[in-house]
Amino acid sequence: MRKAVTLGALAVTMTMLLAGCGNSSATSTKNTSSSSSDASKTTKIVATGSTALQPLVEQAGQAYQNEHAKVTINVQGGGSGAGLSQVAKGSVNIGNSDLFAQEQKGLDAKGLVDHKVAVVGMAPVVNKDAGVTNISKDQLVKIFQGKITNWKEVGGKNEKITVVNRAQGSGTRATFEKWGLGNAKVATSQEQDSNGTVQKIVGTTPGAISYLAFSYIKSNLQALSIDNVKPTESNVANNKWKIWAYEHMYTKGQPTGAVKDFLTYMTSKGVQGSLVKKLGYIPLTSMKVDRGQSGAITNLK
Repeated sequence: MRKAVTLGALAVTMTMLLAGCGNSSATSTKNTSSSSSDASKTTKIVATGSTALQPLVEQAGQAYQNEHAKVTINVQGGGSGAGLSQVAKGSVNIGNSDLFAQEQKGLDAKGLVDHKVAVVGMAPVVNKDAGVTNISKDQLVKIFQGKITNWKEVGGKNEKITVVNRAQGSGTRATFEKWGLGNAKVATSQEQDSNGTVQKIVGTTPGAISYLAFSYIKSNLQALSIDNVKPTESNVANNKWKIWAYEHMYTKGQPTGAVKDFLTYMTSKGVQGSLVKKLGYIPLTSMKVDRGQSGAITNLK
């Protein structure tokens, strides 16, 4: 009888020990799985908007990803209006814009936080076949109003002028019309949704004229001087060339985590001192003036 009791107690003890080991193993497996899952997680940052700013954010984003394996950065175009609208809705992390958010019509900019990352110069560009390198501001306005329709009227070839505009909502268009045309009302013309598309059309269409960010002006295009002032970085820096804008990266509220770190990276010496210049933008530190949303100029140096 005693032997039977002893054997029974031993069996119960062994069962409990085996159950404990099983639970321990399950817990260990669960914890390992959770740890592995956490280790493989990545943070995705989506930035959309200005096509003028897009090349800089794309290349800076790639460089940042190379140093931060757990962060992916997806950069899209669509224009400043789209970028501001989407970040205001909270559908993207960053809205890239050539405009101050308060300048965008129909947008509630409350809660949007501005992060300036560079300056972009813009210039009227023509197909080299036009035979023109300099025009007056009055002539430029009349071309976009449809009052001057042939390049021979401004000293160029006997060739019809084809005006190519950016679409409504484009920050490049708003900047050009404000500072290049003095907000003059322009005639209806074909519209394109990106700097890249405009670059291709003007470069392959005899007689074409449009406007581009400096970073998109290639050797197959002629950038026009206005009233004998050339579109150069030094002339932008002191405001002799007035068609320029800040490049903004807006967030909804103050950024945190990887978004905050990436925006800090955008203004780092590595990006500002090398990549910004390489791609045709102007570092914030090179500016000799500051221009507020109202257009008021303040000397910095």
